[in-house]
Amino acid sequence: MQATGRAGWMDLTVEDASSVRDFYAAVLGWQAEEVQMNGYADYAMGPEGEAVAGICHARGPNRGLPAAWIVYWVVDDLDAALRSAKERGGVVIDGPRGSGARLAVLQDPAGAVFALWQAAPQ
Repeated sequence: MQATGRAGWMDLTVEDASSVRDFYAAVLGWQAEEVQMNGYADYAMGPEGEAVAGICHARGPNRGLPAAWIVYWVVDDLDAALRSAKERGGVVIDGPRGSGARLAVLQDPAGAVFALWQAAPQ
């Protein structure tokens, strides 16, 4: 993850992550590394083995997320950022979830979907 206020990750959640994995591997030259979930695998993807994005099945914790690239913005305090977002017309779609590192998926007042990520305390 990156410093506060910067993009730290991005995910794409779709019904058939395996075929979409193959699409991005062919188009961008990305390599895939399986990320074991609870009975299935999602994929960490990137060039030359450097994971820069996730391609996920619309199952488990990602069930119900839109089929769109979601950027994870890094924050120091997820709870404070969520309060601020809600006060300004944002809607929490999913979360917060996680222990240690935590995340939430939101929609801004214009309808754009994004995520907030707070790293685990050191």
